[in-house]
Amino acid sequence: MAPQILRAGDRESAPWKNGGGLTAQVAVHPPGAGTDDFGWRVSVADVAAGGPFSAFPGVERIITLVEGAGMELVVDGVAHTVHEPYEPFVFSGDADTECRLLGGPIVDFNVMVRRAVAAARVRVVRSRTAVRAAPGMEVLVVVLEGAAVLERAGVRLGRLDAVRLSEGEGDDLGVEGVLAVVELEERDGAWPGVGRADRR
Repeated sequence: MAPQILRAGDRESAPWKNGGGLTAQVAVHPPGAGTDDFGWRVSVADVAAGGPFSAFPGVERIITLVEGAGMELVVDGVAHTVHEPYEPFVFSGDADTECRLLGGPIVDFNVMVRRAVAAARVRVVRSRTAVRAAPGMEVLVVVLEGAAVLERAGVRLGRLDAVRLSEGEGDDLGVEGVLAVVELEERDGAWPGVGRADRR
């Protein structure tokens, strides 16, 4: 099976529940998933204003600044400054989390994974790399800046385009910018039993 190409131009944006911005889903497992039963979800958000994050019990969150001056996240009363582009920050979806923008609107990259179902890791890559989805894994590669080329598939990816690799699939990527490589590893054969994802 060939890797799945996910073009940024094909995504639809939807408003957050708190009205503070827009989110565009890159990929979700399983397909068509929604608020309460997703296994994992990856998205890109345009953040226009600060405010509270919705709670996601049992979910691990990884957020990465892509554009803008950054934000201060207050997670269960502890302040964390997220202002360096392309530096993933991990926090719990169970936590009471507030966001304050440091200097106007931002764009961020989000990974949410239900702990009972899977574990996630985000690597930031700036040079040619080989990616492969090992047994029990899926890999999602998203271009955060510039472009990338899937060398074996002969496919060029632009900014915020993505490629999804299922178990056993792989390719070499020529990198002309910055990539996020999201490795999603299932726990105890849990992939089939989950459904639905949502915006924060």
